[in-house]
Amino acid sequence: MSSAVQVQPGSGARFDWGLAGAAELSRVCAVLVVVDVLSFTTAVDVAVGRGMRVHPFPWGAQAGEYARRVGAVAAVGRSATMPDHPWSLSPAALSTAPVVADLVLPSPNGSAISAAASATGRPVVAACLRNAPAVGRWLHTQGYGSTTAPIGVIAAGERWPDGSLRPSVEDQLGAASVLDAVSGVSGGLSVEAAMALAALASTPDVAAAIRGCVSGRELVELGFAGDVELALPVGVSEVVPVLRQGVFVPA
Repeated sequence: MSSAVQVQPGSGARFDWGLAGAAELSRVCAVLVVVDVLSFTTAVDVAVGRGMRVHPFPWGAQAGEYARRVGAVAAVGRSATMPDHPWSLSPAALSTAPVVADLVLPSPNGSAISAAASATGRPVVAACLRNAPAVGRWLHTQGYGSTTAPIGVIAAGERWPDGSLRPSVEDQLGAASVLDAVSGVSGGLSVEAAMALAALASTPDVAAAIRGCVSGRELVELGFAGDVELALPVGVSEVVPVLRQGVFVPA
């Protein structure tokens, strides 16, 4: 397939999945919106909303070493928190943890995609259900959404044990919420973006769908139902985290 076709030309808002999709759309889109509802972008929304600067970092890499180098605190896995180190990928934990100036937040999906996308120099926005309407309004005010300044919306997805992409219900619905907020862009939606949006229109109860999907059920079974519940409300946050010089800060 021609690479010119893969980037969904002729539309103001485009949609794709995962690291490969982000790499493809970052070649042509003026701005990338990364969606990882359970839990990276929800965690970013919470942390940035509380005044923290968030450094995305690939999962499994030397996050602690990087954090020491830049004078930040490194978040750990959900189950690895300690009373004296409560910062983790859990949005619920970050909603009550002490505020630090800089937080390194590694994750295998949304954070890895954001870190890679930052190398392009294009603006990268962290979106979730909580801030999707605010992100849409910001994109409109910045003039994004034409065929000459298209928006690329990336659903992060999850991973199968072999490392391949597992498309996820929560990220498709989160991405669709962003696309819904920008559906009036002058350049229109690509077919891929329109089909993603159609999934939202056909889901009468988004919260129930996310609670019942694989990712939601997995978190509940692991004891992190609070993370699922915190991620569900739509439009409760006005925070628009934008990646500037490798750090998510308020737009």
